[in-house]
Amino acid sequence: MPTFSYVALDAMGHRDKGRIEALSGADAYRKLRERGLQPSKVVAESMGADTTGSAGIGKSSGLGGLFSGFSGILKASPQSSVSSGGGSAGSGELPRLTTPQLLFFTEELAELLEAGLQLEGALKVIEQRQERSPVKIVAASLRQQVREGISFSNALRNCGRSFDPLYCNLVAAGEAGGVLPQILKRQCEHLEMVGELGKKVTSALVYPAIVFSSAILLMFIFLTFLVPQLSVLLGKSGQKLPAVTQALITVSLFCGHWWWAILAFIAAVVMGVKLAVSTPTGRLWWGEKQLSVPVVGPVLKARFYAEVMQNLSTLVSNGVTMLAAMDLMRAATGNVFLKGLLKEVADRVREGSTIASAMRRTGFFPPVLLDILAVGEQTGDLAGSLARAAKRYDRELTSRIGHLTTLIQPAVILIVALFVGLVAYSMISGILTSVNALKAR
Repeated sequence: MPTFSYVALDAMGHRDKGRIEALSGADAYRKLRERGLQPSKVVAESMGADTTGSAGIGKSSGLGGLFSGFSGILKASPQSSVSSGGGSAGSGELPRLTTPQLLFFTEELAELLEAGLQLEGALKVIEQRQERSPVKIVAASLRQQVREGISFSNALRNCGRSFDPLYCNLVAAGEAGGVLPQILKRQCEHLEMVGELGKKVTSALVYPAIVFSSAILLMFIFLTFLVPQLSVLLGKSGQKLPAVTQALITVSLFCGHWWWAILAFIAAVVMGVKLAVSTPTGRLWWGEKQLSVPVVGPVLKARFYAEVMQNLSTLVSNGVTMLAAMDLMRAATGNVFLKGLLKEVADRVREGSTIASAMRRTGFFPPVLLDILAVGEQTGDLAGSLARAAKRYDRELTSRIGHLTTLIQPAVILIVALFVGLVAYSMISGILTSVNALKAR
């Protein structure tokens, strides 16, 4: 286990030096605080790296912090090239973090902030880790920007595509409400959920993907080589072929002569859909329609309910007003349709409606959720009700993801079986018809 030397203050304010074994810098800070010590300096002896940080989470609070954080959401700071003291590349050249790397960065940062480090000190700990990783380069760039006075959320926006708008806006909400560690922990849960979903879908699709690819290859061989020869052979019998066999031969001849037109048509359709969805009307239409797709739509809805309820609970319980929290969540929502719903709810709350009645008038939110929020408003424990609603829809999201991954594999296999069976039936029908005609002669 790595050894760290430290300098800290005890409960009487006396200076204390020593060494401690810990898994990481965050673990060392945590162990020292459990001993009643306030660490001011921690050095990993195997690295000789200084992981200095003073107490405090480095959060902004009060109305000034709230409005400054909210203004950071409404407009992103200009992209700037920032180089770290270690000679890292500018922001435009920063590597893009993978999902596991992003999860590691977020989890480590949340632990360091909870252990008592300020933001710059926490980023320095991550930057000076021993192993080589893109996370160190990104942390160095973020630390340099924070030292120059750029807010953490805007520094994240300057790091290219590693941090999506939802991540950046939720961090801005955490800065505004002084709940950055809690927001980061929630992001860890979200990233873990996304990673688990990806693993489940991948594992469920491996076998069907092999079957589907083999079927496509087999169909290509049939349509390109076997069906043309079969059509010549069957044509010599002089018999009228079954409709399904004649249709297969027609498709084969069409694909052989017009394959380039088919590819061009597919490319045109894809480009047309992209252009249509890129317009404001198209984004609104797509945002609404994807929520009504069977199996997938309920998963997206459950995810939206869980995220909104949990983040609203975190913000409201830490002193952010409901209106400000709603505006922050609206800015953090990527779906244009859902963003419009949250704006509608926020406008009605601003006019004096309760959150439950405002959501009820949209006709989108489920009655169970509205009842939970109504009870919270009546008892004065809205933050607790939001947390309970978030847990409920977290469980529902897990259940629906399980149903989705369970249905994928048999659905793909069934589609492939129907496709292959139809082709085989059409070929066998044509062959049997020709054989019967020869026997009749």
